[in-house]
Amino acid sequence: MRKFNTAILMGLLVMGCAEYLPISSGALEGRVQPLPAALDRITQDKIIQLETSASEAYSVNLWVVEVMGYLHVFAGDNKATWVEHIEQNRNVRLRSGDEIFELEADRVTDPKIFALFSAAWEAKYGNSPQNEDVEQTYLYRLRPRSS
Repeated sequence: MRKFNTAILMGLLVMGCAEYLPISSGALEGRVQPLPAALDRITQDKIIQLETSASEAYSVNLWVVEVMGYLHVFAGDNKATWVEHIEQNRNVRLRSGDEIFELEADRVTDPKIFALFSAAWEAKYGNSPQNEDVEQTYLYRLRPRSS
C-alpha cells in the first residue's frame, strides 16, 4: 500500500498538482507588503502558503476564506505542525502570488463566526469543513500584526 501511495504522490507531482498538496517547506520568498484593505485578490487564490515559526521557518499550502473582513485558515480537528507552531508563536506570514503579508493568527472558538466560516468555505470549495464543532477544530483568523 505504501508503494501505491508513493506512486500516486509522484504522479500528482509530475502532473503539476504539487501546489494543492499539503507539502511543507521552509521560509517563504516574495515581496513583503502591507495587507490590502480589500482581500479579494488573496481570497481568489484556491491555495495560499502560510509560514509559521517555532524554532525555524515552516510553510504549508492551505485553503483560505474571508469572513467578516478577515482571512481564515483551517486545520479541522488535526493538530498539524503549523497549528502547534501558532500555539507557540502567533506571528505568521502568508504568501499570495509573489507577495508576503506579515500577520498574527488568533484561534476562533465562537460558534457564530465558525458558522459564517463554514458557509464561506462551502461556497468557495464546494464542500463543508470536516468536523464542524468549533471546540474540537483549529480555525484561525489572520490579521495584521500589532506593533
